[in-house]
Amino acid sequence: MNYIIFGGTGFIGTHLATLLHEQHPDASIWSLDIVDPSKLSGMSEKELYEYTTIKNWKSPVVEGDTRKSTFVYCDVRKPIADLPFTPSADDVVFNIAAVHRTPGHPDMAYFETNMKGAENVCAFAEKYGIKNMVFTSSISLYGASEDLKKETTLPTPNTPYGISKLVAEKVYKAWLAGGSDRKLTIVRPGVVFGKGENGNFTRLYWGIRKHMFAYPGRKDTIKACFYVKELVRFILWNVEERASSFGLYNCTYEPAYTIDQIVAVMKQQTGLSQWVPYIPNFVIQPAAAFAMLLGSPMGICPARVKKLQISTNISGAELAKSGYTLKWSFEESIADWFNDNNKTCLE
Repeated sequence: MNYIIFGGTGFIGTHLATLLHEQHPDASIWSLDIVDPSKLSGMSEKELYEYTTIKNWKSPVVEGDTRKSTFVYCDVRKPIADLPFTPSADDVVFNIAAVHRTPGHPDMAYFETNMKGAENVCAFAEKYGIKNMVFTSSISLYGASEDLKKETTLPTPNTPYGISKLVAEKVYKAWLAGGSDRKLTIVRPGVVFGKGENGNFTRLYWGIRKHMFAYPGRKDTIKACFYVKELVRFILWNVEERASSFGLYNCTYEPAYTIDQIVAVMKQQTGLSQWVPYIPNFVIQPAAAFAMLLGSPMGICPARVKKLQISTNISGAELAKSGYTLKWSFEESIADWFNDNNKTCLE
């Protein structure tokens, strides 16, 4: 039996491989990706960015540990073939491969990887009779609004990324309908944080620590989020424990936290005492425009500030009543992440 992770070199994929190895130490775990982790060591910051397209890339592997999967070069934008192992019907496929940072890529790039990738992964599963698949979608397909979003909410994506994820979900549902013995899990994570995320929570932590973060226009913005280790545990629980053939879940804490609550927990769990000011909109937007002229330090730019002001008000109620038991509370997850960095920082 093989565990096949498309996009396995990335943030979520690396944590998933680690969990799979912990739970099934004798299993064959394959990381199919276009980024070879063996080439990352020793690269300059510029080289890392050119190779991974992630600014200030940090490894999601905990210091002193090693990756728990075998790398195989694979581009999901193309038909999947010539693998160094033989897939079987008993294998489990996880598709985490995605172009996701938005803004930041040409519109076509989202569809090439997210939509065409879904078609190629489903064709691969069809070819080998694989019956169990997981697709990591996104809350972006709900579109931007303050309204509470449930799994039953009509998706109204307003970005190429969100649209491409919605189309990809349809591709996977069509695959599921092609066989009575198939099992599909679709997860729609909120902001995923943890070791190696290189994203919003890391920027938030360093912004607070360096006195470079302020509440941008409001303090009650809801930011649905989920710990990466909890996410991969929930994914594996669905693969191994859920009885139904189809599961669709928003992966967020219930209820979702506001930015003010997130800052308070982050400060409490990491020992920060810095005061966080509030800056009204008539000040923050011109300041963000000026920061962009300086090269967007800490990722500050008008588009990101606007994004920070829009709530991701996502319901995690379905996950909460699924039968899965959280291992970490939100407070405990921040503490665990801090511990993964030897209690020196969050990155």
